[in-house]
Amino acid sequence: MRQIAIYGKGGIGKSTTTQNTVAALAEAGYKCMIVGCDPKADATRLILHKKAQATVMDMARERGSVEDLEIDEVLLEGFNGIKCAESGGPEPGVGCAGRGVITAINFLEENGAYTEDLDFVFYDVLGDVVCGGFAMPIREGKAKEIYIVTSGEMMAMYAANNIARGILKYAQSGGVRLGGLICNSRKVDREYELISALAERLGTQMIHFIPRDNQVQRAELRRMTVLEYSPDHPQADEYRALAKKIAENENLVIPTPLTMDELEQLLMEFGILEGEEVEA
Repeated sequence: MRQIAIYGKGGIGKSTTTQNTVAALAEAGYKCMIVGCDPKADATRLILHKKAQATVMDMARERGSVEDLEIDEVLLEGFNGIKCAESGGPEPGVGCAGRGVITAINFLEENGAYTEDLDFVFYDVLGDVVCGGFAMPIREGKAKEIYIVTSGEMMAMYAANNIARGILKYAQSGGVRLGGLICNSRKVDREYELISALAERLGTQMIHFIPRDNQVQRAELRRMTVLEYSPDHPQADEYRALAKKIAENENLVIPTPLTMDELEQLLMEFGILEGEEVEA
């Protein structure tokens, strides 16, 4: 069983990318589970065709404690047999959402969610937070393999570099490794070359470049993955290609994060920040 965590800047498309990729893995015959680690509980809606499934934390509050839950109330099965669970979080302004992640994963483990036939478990983690409870998939050695969703936008690259710092911190104690960058295109100038260069500086690879296509939004409006909504569309093939690359990936590394000066210099080289463009 490979346990994979997907990180990236908030709003970069982690949940959409994760669900479409897992749908492609399931289509290829792999047994998969998605564990949503975001209080928004939107990591499984395209697989389940629902606004949001009942979360572990919401159900625990309703029942009085997590011990009062049954596994089949919070572990549902969706498209292509994909298992789905959402950690949820506290009421707004009360408590720490990171603790919800810890509670949920422990509950799933203790109640048999991680069955022997699972090939992949994907953790869809909130934003670019790599501290506290949200780092739990890394910190506790649950997820050994990390992929960072980014784009050619400055803040997305800044977040990717920051996440690489978090991976480096836990690489020795938890054995976690970076599997690569996934570029979820925003149609930034020279985006492919820019993210390829960032990946090289981080000591990793750009494992796939996902072109921007409105078919993704059309599928999302129907609460479906592209794989289910339009399986013959070229965008579905992009997710199939990404899934295949992840399934076959053996290039797992300890990243080499950039300093802020180095990151800014890289952005200047590609004309993202003001300054003279440096010749390659």
